[in-house]
Amino acid sequence: MNEAKIDWDNLGFDYIKTDERYLSYWKDGQWDNGKLVTDNQVHISEGSTALHYGQTCFEGLKAYRCRDGSINLFRPDENAKRMQASCRRLLMPEIPVETFINACKQVVKANEHFVPPYGSGGTLYLRPYMIGIGDNIGVHAAPEYLFSIFCMPVGAYFKGGIVPTNFIVSTYDRAAGNGTGAAKVGGNYGGSLLPGKEAHDREFSDCIYLDPQTHTKIEEVGSANFFGITKENQFVTPISPSILPSITKYSLLYLAENRLGLEAIEGDVYLDQLNQFKEAGACGTAAVISPIAGIQAGADFHVFYSETEVGPVTQRLYEELTGIQFGDIESPAGWVMKV
Repeated sequence: MNEAKIDWDNLGFDYIKTDERYLSYWKDGQWDNGKLVTDNQVHISEGSTALHYGQTCFEGLKAYRCRDGSINLFRPDENAKRMQASCRRLLMPEIPVETFINACKQVVKANEHFVPPYGSGGTLYLRPYMIGIGDNIGVHAAPEYLFSIFCMPVGAYFKGGIVPTNFIVSTYDRAAGNGTGAAKVGGNYGGSLLPGKEAHDREFSDCIYLDPQTHTKIEEVGSANFFGITKENQFVTPISPSILPSITKYSLLYLAENRLGLEAIEGDVYLDQLNQFKEAGACGTAAVISPIAGIQAGADFHVFYSETEVGPVTQRLYEELTGIQFGDIESPAGWVMKV
């Protein structure tokens, strides 16, 4: 695709076929050397465990075009470590951190003309994934595995960018208390499609999931993490063994404390104590930061800062984080890697 045909200022979060992707196979106890390929179709056995038993995990990270034309990756080592944790949970072979980072760099370099220009607000989204493959039918780990990374230019995940939107509390559980909630596995997302559709049908941006044990505490916001700013200037984000450990969330925890001077807390966020928060938002690689205007919980609707304006602390966090990612603000040591 010629980059001139892409409307950089109006990118959505949609699949766009780019030129090359990284592909590597695990067989007989080891990974091959991996290579870039042009074929965007995956050819696997009909007995693959990914198709029948959900042995599949994935990651998401972005490449950012800087003012000087260079390209940044944001904390890819943390994505690599999180993918290793997901692999351990599903009995899949781990990808070494350096292999993961090198593969990301190869994919970005091979598709550099798809990286949106600085100032457009767009980024190059990278999707690493691993699936169990090979001839199999029994309920056990696969005999072979495929690891791949593909990419595409994307705009804002939530339409309208950083504008407040409303969310609704779901009656469904995102994950079991001792299940796979902390791993980035396909089954977690398949189960979220129905509650997400129900939220959209009611004209909410997405649903909010409560803790599966008591249904009294906020855990996640769709496929993103929740955070709130208290009236005492505390940055609070939920803690639970069934929450995905968001790299964006942990980055914001650090920035809130070390750049904005807030008290940063991982703790319980009770649904009946939302009055303590003057601002709230959802955060993640895809969403970056999406301000939460209000939350519908049963018959009750709670508004935070405003239904139309972004809160000042949320705005500062967004500017600090994206400033670091695009190279306009000095980053903490090791957070940014040049491609």
